[in-house]
Amino acid sequence: MLKKIIFRFAPERFIKSVQQFKKKRRNRVLHQQAKTGGLTQEDLIAELRTIGITEGDTVLVHSALSKIGYLKDGPRTLVAALLETVGNTGNILMPTSPNNKRQLDYIKELEVFDVQETPSRLGAVTEYFRKLPDARRSIHPTEPVACIGPDTEYFVDAHFGQLTPYNENSPFYRVAEKNGKILMIGVTLDNAGTNLHCLEDAVTDFKFPIYYHEIQKVKIRDYEGNEQVVETKIHNPEWSVKRKCDELIPLFEKRGVLKKVQVGEAETLLIDARKMLDVMIDAYEKNGITMYTPQGS
Repeated sequence: MLKKIIFRFAPERFIKSVQQFKKKRRNRVLHQQAKTGGLTQEDLIAELRTIGITEGDTVLVHSALSKIGYLKDGPRTLVAALLETVGNTGNILMPTSPNNKRQLDYIKELEVFDVQETPSRLGAVTEYFRKLPDARRSIHPTEPVACIGPDTEYFVDAHFGQLTPYNENSPFYRVAEKNGKILMIGVTLDNAGTNLHCLEDAVTDFKFPIYYHEIQKVKIRDYEGNEQVVETKIHNPEWSVKRKCDELIPLFEKRGVLKKVQVGEAETLLIDARKMLDVMIDAYEKNGITMYTPQGS
């Protein structure tokens, strides 16, 4: 908790220096692991099956590649393992947001969101995944999601033109609707808790002003190269800094939403997406629990 508070108010230069130090240290470890071959696709498939990913599953994946351990073929190894584990009847989804900063800052700088060309800023795995021939990415300027699987159109196509990226037509909500799973490899709710936002659109008159007061007009370019302007809400930066997502983990563990597992060297969270949404709505309505008020209000 103290560490999070320090980083919340620390100068940007200090935060970057700490991040660079950690990255260099991790790269040294990965370099040593490379000498012994590292993890294979078969290793990851076995681990994914052990933790509860099965054929036919729908899985929304967040990942930090370096946390897993050395993979000979990098992102390809992980993605191939995920696709093999769920098989031809399953679906793999990955958030591919082009934004790694405050949404307000991102929108002010954005000239056009090109669904095919604008890169994901959520790591090497997501960028590799979205470029695969079978992947289709939703056309949403702030929170696009890519999918491979038989239900791809259902998950991504309705995301276009939605005023908020987390409503009932979003991939995030539809993963819950399809009784899917959320796999967080080497990340936690604090930095990958996108599905928590589904609560804010699922209830009537959410009690906090989590959206910025001005609706944004954004130019997008679709798969055919056509350009048009869409409207979207973005997060209110004053409320974004108040999130305490990881403080919801004990509640989710107690209610059978989440379990802590391991993939390679990465501490991993495996989440039942439907239970997460149901528990969030119930906890909000009964006790005022949200990511901003994890102890209730």
